[in-house]
Amino acid sequence: MPQDWSAMDGSSDESSDLSDTDIDDYAEKSYLDLKAGKRVARLDADRFRCPFCPGKKKQDYRYNELLQHAVGVGASNRAAKVKANHQALAKLLKEDHADAAGTLPPRQAAALSNPPKPMKDQEIFVWPWMGIITNVTEEQTERGGASLMRRLAEFKPVQFNAVHCANGYTGIVRFSKDWIGFKNALAFQNHFKSQRLGKMDWKESNRKGKHIFGWLAQEEDYKSGDPVGLFLAENGDLKTVADLELEMSRKTERVIANLTHQITAKSEYLQELETKFNQTNLSLQRAMEDSDLLHKRYNEEMRNMQSAAREHTQRVFQETDQLRKQLVQKESYIQRRSRQLSELVAQTDMERRKLENERKKNADQNNSLNMARMEQQKADEKVLKLLEKQKKEKEAALKKILQLERQLDEKQKLELDIQQLKGKLEVVKHMEGEGVDVKKRSEELTAELNEKIEEMEDLETLNQTLVIKERMTNDELQDAKKELISGMAELLGPRSNIGIKRMGELDGKPFLVACKQRFGDDAEIKAAELTSLWQDNLMDANWHPFKIVTTGSTTEQIIDERDEKLVALKEQLGEEVYKAVTTALLEINEYNPSGSYVVSELWNNKENRKASITEAIQHVLKQWKLKKRR
Repeated sequence: MPQDWSAMDGSSDESSDLSDTDIDDYAEKSYLDLKAGKRVARLDADRFRCPFCPGKKKQDYRYNELLQHAVGVGASNRAAKVKANHQALAKLLKEDHADAAGTLPPRQAAALSNPPKPMKDQEIFVWPWMGIITNVTEEQTERGGASLMRRLAEFKPVQFNAVHCANGYTGIVRFSKDWIGFKNALAFQNHFKSQRLGKMDWKESNRKGKHIFGWLAQEEDYKSGDPVGLFLAENGDLKTVADLELEMSRKTERVIANLTHQITAKSEYLQELETKFNQTNLSLQRAMEDSDLLHKRYNEEMRNMQSAAREHTQRVFQETDQLRKQLVQKESYIQRRSRQLSELVAQTDMERRKLENERKKNADQNNSLNMARMEQQKADEKVLKLLEKQKKEKEAALKKILQLERQLDEKQKLELDIQQLKGKLEVVKHMEGEGVDVKKRSEELTAELNEKIEEMEDLETLNQTLVIKERMTNDELQDAKKELISGMAELLGPRSNIGIKRMGELDGKPFLVACKQRFGDDAEIKAAELTSLWQDNLMDANWHPFKIVTTGSTTEQIIDERDEKLVALKEQLGEEVYKAVTTALLEINEYNPSGSYVVSELWNNKENRKASITEAIQHVLKQWKLKKRR
């Protein structure tokens, strides 16, 4: 099995202090050191190690694996010393340890165990390998020599060609270009030679006879000059086995060097991908930690809101109990007074009439108190129902908010899972050849990713439904608020604790003060004109004197103090008028930025803030009780 020989190169600490011309000398010196035993390469009969790569975990290799490593590194673009050392190792393996070549392919083992002969003693063959058969009839050449190809099937020929010569047809049988084809060609030649139908037998028979003769095409056939020789010269070349071995060895070394370079590049790219994946994973973990922190803060705020709501409800019940106790005490006092009057019945007629009149008055007051108590009970029941309704509405709203938060958390978690799965899928795509079943792992991750996407789509649909329900609830609350503002305007006056404020409406007092200082007798008319003018400016949707400011992760709109109109207003009428206009601008931008018109809002005049519907209802009930008492 091929190894990542470039990764075994542990000689990176040897800086290249040799020129290319000195590599051969240094390789020869390193070879002599290896041969003298200064560095050990052979562990036993069939186990070897690379003495120049000591830092690698694996140090036990077969002969052919170590030879492939030495040849590949020696032909690569490594440092000069590294190349020279590995060239010396390759030379040592070929010349001194060729006996361990049992695991090599037969042709390589033979080449290592039998050094090539001198060029003059080597046989020269026609390459690609071709066999010659004579005494071929015209019928045997038909259909591409199909009958002859069947007879020669055991030698695995790949093509048949017929050449017309003076004494008939001669067949040219082609074999594959590799060493297996050479083995089949030799078997083809030995088959005819064993039956005394070889080339020498063909010559001794004076090129006559009825039998088919065959042999492997060599230099003599190539240079014969007859039609067969011309065909061979046109379709092949003359080469020795040693030439082909050397050429294929060079090709193999180039392929090994290219593969080594590609493996190194892919390893670096894979490391970059792993680094990016780790960074992305770390960012996702930080985002999840931030999300958990926000969720904890939200839960704490919700607990505080619920605690405040419980305290408010308790205060309402306490006030109701106090009122009920006062009513009972008053009723007890009237009953005691009635008994005292009954004891004085025996006095004079005048006193009796006075007592009778007083008794009637007490009876009337008692009836009034009974009616008041009944009305109080009804009011208490209404308050309790209203509080219960508000409690249910708050609980429903809180449930919807919590459900939306859970949906959002699940959606964010699914998005994080999807991104992580995509990252894993991208990493797996680049792990082919690293011992990982990429196709199987990719299919598993893709299925898991599709499942997460479906879950996210279902959550998105549910989230949209909840958002619609929440909007409908908010619309109902806003309608109730509008009815409260329009129906109870008399009880919500400007001097009461809870009133109605027109958000975005200019306060004319600062204009009047400023005009009195500047215009004298015409101050009131001028103040009215300027107030009307600036109210129209506030209603102008095209005028938007705001700028966006970002603080951390929060963005907000604030007044643009460099706006030309506001700068001119401040210079002309002073700071108080400027504050009145900017206050109205902020109110319009908050309550009705799209319509730019005045909006009525419940307002806590005592604390100068927006009032809730609950506060408004409590204030109305309080005013109603005062009127009933009067």
